[in-house]
Amino acid sequence: MAVADRKERSNLYLNARVKEEAKKILSRYGLSLSDAVNIFLTQVVLEKGIPFPVRIPNEETVKVLKEVREGKNVESLDLNSLISEAKESVKPEET
Repeated sequence: MAVADRKERSNLYLNARVKEEAKKILSRYGLSLSDAVNIFLTQVVLEKGIPFPVRIPNEETVKVLKEVREGKNVESLDLNSLISEAKESVKPEET
């Protein structure tokens, strides 16, 4: 077996909640957690760095995220009201 094809076992310490949520999402794509980690690591090699922007949220964003997690300043929405609102905002084309 070529070096590129060889699999190697690794131990990772992961956030248990995030791991379980990720596994549910990945399963919809037919991917295992190992598949996703291998895709990520392959992209790191190809990009020669993290393959997406990593940003630290500013103070305002941190405050808003905290409020949302606490259920503050959050509106309850449903799909039907969003569709109605979208239809009202669309004006027919003038001919």
